[in-house]
Amino acid sequence: MDNNSIFIEKLRSSGLRPTKQRLEICKLLFNRKKTFHFTINDISKMLKNKTYKKISLATIYNTVHSFKKKGYLKEISVNSDKSYFDTNTSSHHHFLDVNTNELIDLNNEDVDNIKIKKNLPGKKIKSIEVLVKIENNN
Repeated sequence: MDNNSIFIEKLRSSGLRPTKQRLEICKLLFNRKKTFHFTINDISKMLKNKTYKKISLATIYNTVHSFKKKGYLKEISVNSDKSYFDTNTSSHHHFLDVNTNELIDLNNEDVDNIKIKKNLPGKKIKSIEVLVKIENNN
């Protein structure tokens, strides 16, 4: 199976018709070896630089959220108006560099066990993911 077939299947399994624009988005997100963190605006700028064609923010937003809903992406909310998306959907921690707005993976083994002392009735902990905000030391 060639890469285009893989991307087309990923789009279809997410409930999306594989248009040229969505295929470009899919390639940008998943045709890489390393974890990729991004915002919707990041993707928009990268696509504009790569394809020299404008892909609407609505298309990017809907495609990314369809991938998230299907489980291909994880959303990391850093505050009430900013979310990053991560191609690594496993449970893991992050640094957020507040000077550069870069989200950086933090390995689970770099964080000691975390104890949660409060239980909510009728609820169980699904996962614990730590977001550590860092800044320049000056």
